[in-house]
Amino acid sequence: MPIQVLLVEDNPGDAQLTRIALEDSKIPIHLNVVEDGVEAMAFLRKQEKYVKAAHPDIVLLDFNLPRKDGREVLAEMKADENLKRIPVVVLTTSQTQEDILKAYNLSANCYITKPVDFDQFVKIVQSIENFWFAIVKLPPE
Repeated sequence: MPIQVLLVEDNPGDAQLTRIALEDSKIPIHLNVVEDGVEAMAFLRKQEKYVKAAHPDIVLLDFNLPRKDGREVLAEMKADENLKRIPVVVLTTSQTQEDILKAYNLSANCYITKPVDFDQFVKIVQSIENFWFAIVKLPPE
């Protein structure tokens, strides 16, 4: 059974880079992509068009999103009994100490700043894959 990954990313280029980086995985991965925080919460709660969405094993979350930002999504996830155990990797462009502290105070599992360089971006995503999908035991649904 493939690992279910929810990528919450409004930048189509970054979403495509993530998809490319995960394509060569030796581990079966199914990548679901939503473009904003409202869609992320609908996906996670299996609402509207996401009624049949798979429960994600991990969420890759950008902080700078339209409609509902990643900080709000993270806070809602960690306050929800059904979602709080899903590991959340914040993958964002922000390098501010305030955002890093906010992420960890909201119980993010890790915080990674997106590099602007293509090769570095691919290496970061592959590192996430290697650690979270090959080493870590993810919680059951």
